[in-house]
Amino acid sequence: MSNFLRSSIEYLLDVPSTVSQPKKRWHLAFATIYCSRTIHSLARVSMANKKTGKLSPSHSFIILDINPHNSSFNINQANLTELVKKKNHKRLRQLGGVAGIASAIKTDIEGGICGGVQDIARRQEAFGSNAYKKPPTKSFFHFLVEAFKDLTIAILLACAALSLGFGIKEHGLKEGWYDGGSIFVAVFLVIAVSAVSNYRQNRQFDKLSRVSNNIKIDVVRQGRRQQVSIFELVVGDVVCLNIGDQIPADGLFVDGHSLQIDESSMTGESDHVEVNHDQNPFLFSGTKVADGYGRMLVTSVGMNTTWGEMMSHISRDTSEQTPLQARLNKLTSSIGKVGLAVAFLVLAVLLIRYFTGNTQDENGNREFNGSKTKADDIVNAVVGIVAAAVTIVVVAIPEGLPLAVTLTLAYSMKRMMADQAMVRKLSACETMGSATTICTDKTGTLTMNLMKVTKFWLGQESMEQSTSSISPHVLELIKQGVALNTTGSAYRANPEAEYEFSGSPTEKAILSWAILDLEMDMEEQKQSCITVHVEAFNSQKKRSGVLIRKKLDNTIHVHWKGAAEMILAMCSSYYDASGIMKDLDDQQKSVFKKIIQGMADNSLRCIAFAHTQISEQQHGEGMEGKKLKENSLTLLGLVGIKDPCRPGVKKAVEACQHAGVNIKMITGDNVFTARAIAIECGILNPGQDMFSGAVVEGEEFRNYTHKERMEKADKICVMARSSPFDKLLMVQCLKQKGQVVAVTGDGTNDAPALKEADIGLSMGIQGTEVAKESSDIVILDDNFASVATVLRWGRCVYNNIQKFIQFQLTVNVAALVINFVAAVSAGEVPLTAVQLLWVNLIMDTLGALALATEQPTKELMDKAPVGRTEPLITNIMWRNLLAQALYQIAVLLTLQFKGESIFGVAEKVNDTLIFNTFVLCQVFNEFNARKLEKKNVFKGIHKNKLFLGIIGITIVLQVLMVEFLKKFADTERLNWGQWGACIGMAALTWPIGWVVKYMPVPERPIFSYLNWRMQNSEN
Repeated sequence: MSNFLRSSIEYLLDVPSTVSQPKKRWHLAFATIYCSRTIHSLARVSMANKKTGKLSPSHSFIILDINPHNSSFNINQANLTELVKKKNHKRLRQLGGVAGIASAIKTDIEGGICGGVQDIARRQEAFGSNAYKKPPTKSFFHFLVEAFKDLTIAILLACAALSLGFGIKEHGLKEGWYDGGSIFVAVFLVIAVSAVSNYRQNRQFDKLSRVSNNIKIDVVRQGRRQQVSIFELVVGDVVCLNIGDQIPADGLFVDGHSLQIDESSMTGESDHVEVNHDQNPFLFSGTKVADGYGRMLVTSVGMNTTWGEMMSHISRDTSEQTPLQARLNKLTSSIGKVGLAVAFLVLAVLLIRYFTGNTQDENGNREFNGSKTKADDIVNAVVGIVAAAVTIVVVAIPEGLPLAVTLTLAYSMKRMMADQAMVRKLSACETMGSATTICTDKTGTLTMNLMKVTKFWLGQESMEQSTSSISPHVLELIKQGVALNTTGSAYRANPEAEYEFSGSPTEKAILSWAILDLEMDMEEQKQSCITVHVEAFNSQKKRSGVLIRKKLDNTIHVHWKGAAEMILAMCSSYYDASGIMKDLDDQQKSVFKKIIQGMADNSLRCIAFAHTQISEQQHGEGMEGKKLKENSLTLLGLVGIKDPCRPGVKKAVEACQHAGVNIKMITGDNVFTARAIAIECGILNPGQDMFSGAVVEGEEFRNYTHKERMEKADKICVMARSSPFDKLLMVQCLKQKGQVVAVTGDGTNDAPALKEADIGLSMGIQGTEVAKESSDIVILDDNFASVATVLRWGRCVYNNIQKFIQFQLTVNVAALVINFVAAVSAGEVPLTAVQLLWVNLIMDTLGALALATEQPTKELMDKAPVGRTEPLITNIMWRNLLAQALYQIAVLLTLQFKGESIFGVAEKVNDTLIFNTFVLCQVFNEFNARKLEKKNVFKGIHKNKLFLGIIGITIVLQVLMVEFLKKFADTERLNWGQWGACIGMAALTWPIGWVVKYMPVPERPIFSYLNWRMQNSEN
């Protein structure tokens, strides 16, 4: 019965292609009705059997998934998702295996999808796009609420509310709202600016996150291997996977060799999972390729994948605190405590003076007359005193410091992106400024990664002119070794078109040479053999091997390709140009070593090819341990690949060395190639050689004792034939010696060194996803010059923050001293709450914006790196800020006590003069803060349009505050002479700043003397 049913359905569905579309639909409808009636009748038979207590053998039938919404595909998304998620082998077999699924989703397993605009749109409509739903980003309102949570802001708002209430009660709505209302406006202005800054920074992070997630994926479309964005991936795509790749979607294994997957991100299990046709063809998004290579068919993308479901509940944490931010928070806390103490003293003094009758109102009458004074007046006066004290706290607490760090980091991240560096971890920006050593790769970082085969040796002869003299047998073996032992590919649209090569730069160079110079037909080679087993290349083994069976005579061959001296060590014979096999004794080996060294001295990367034929018995024995034969091979030939140095690398290396940063080259290439490139780049001087300890091999370094490694680590400039473990050892040694280490890496095995380093720099083009995830900064163009740019930006971040600290602390010291002295001596604060909030806004937000966006200068690379333990506020900064603060205190206290008689003005005008001079002093001092050591503070100012803009805005707003917002700011209008006097007093900060910079300061930090004295007194 079941066989009859199956054959009936298959017959019904076998619709000839000549049938018109309407008839096809009728055919399909008839098949559906027929099947449903048959299934229904079978179910009735089954129910009848249940009632009698007998079980009939289950009938086998095919489930028809009729999808009326999308008739172009023969399977829907739900079935595809369930198939992979549940690893349903049985269902996969029922659907015809991977080939059956490919057919159902209209994909050619070899050539991929057609990839046209309509095809992509159709697939995205049917199966979804490769994007994840993310939690909604924080709105502006969220940051506004966060700003309101500040305790000092809350106290000020309470004071403003009380002041508003009592003011309206006493003077009526028309006049009484000024005091309280102006505090409200000022507080809201501070809150709004803070919220806008934080909101913009959050948006910046979201933008960066989108860029960092935009991974390029190798896919096959229209028979051509090409790169597409991960977001453009669709169901049906055939994806090429290599070591270190992140699997971009859920899917099924198509073909490949030795494919090992790291599923720890999904399962937590550290053991690698083998993926193959038989036991486990299922691949999951978010996992990583640990070894081997292969191709996969995408079955689910985006939210339909397991990873997509997980990621939709995770948002990137943008509240990461950098080490510098942590140090600044400590500094802010310390300054805040001092401010709090001063505010309490002022509060106590003002309250005592008020309640003892020592204060007078505007008419000269005593404000407090015991029981005669109204309760409203007492509360109003106390609220005013509390508001003044709280405002002192607001000015004393430098909220601008964390904001300055955030602004300078966000700004520098944006600018670094334009300079080909994408920051993944904020802390790396500032740590890079302290870097003392950079350990860099050679290939692609110092060199251009545009490789070309320029030398070919067969036996001991250089094949310069023509390959026609080469034995056909040897030539065939070389072609076989190139075509079958590669992860690259070659594509040509038609016989007239040029070839497109894909794969690693080395693979592309070898394929290009074999196809264009040796006239190799890659497709023909692949068709003539069956690949049985592959040992993929990795940076530890530095070689790759393949075991093949020839279809013509069923013979089994092993081909190896890799670093020349390593392959040479595996060989016992070699072919000469005429095809005669010769023994490879020690004497002959030394000849080959000289050939290899000669190529290496010319900066060529040397690759060797070797081959052997094995018997069925040897094959059987080898396959038990999944190992290819590694000895008694025959050397086929040597190629020398030229990879020219990047233009500008030598200049970048010199710039780093001039800045006191050591450059070490750590490469997998042989010692002669490494030395030649290091000399070309300026890392090594031509006089430095192996004997001076500047050049070592990885194995030699590995075999040193810990003490020897620590002694020699600083001297080493080049480490050749190194493994990722050697790189890790070097980083650990340098860190133990107190160095701040930056490391570049691109391979999966570089991940431990990238994580161990203070700053991990991965490569955007050649770097694997594993390397990128382990790094702090991604160098988008793989260029060492960009690493030098990152170093300059790192120093710029640190320098900008120091500038702002100097500026901020000058204002803090001056404001606190003036208010405290005036409150204690005169019983009143010369600067009102609104005025102090305005000063707070100028120095905290606008000052941070002006000084935090200074661009890097050449001078930054003239200094030695900033050490890990060097204080944030240097002696130079103390000298600058104390000089300016003392001048401001002297001028403002003179105005406070003698201003009325000097200028012949009323008290109210004098208070306005004090306020105006104080603000203008900060404007002029902002110029001084631009340069901590240089006397010319105007150099390069025309380049910073934002700085000039903020200065302009501050001056315009100050004029408005003094001249037009009298009631709001509690000021009086000033005449031209008074404005001139204010500007003159403020402008004196420039010559004072210039003179002060001639004063020498000790190199040793000031506070270290205090510690030393304390220790001496204890002793």
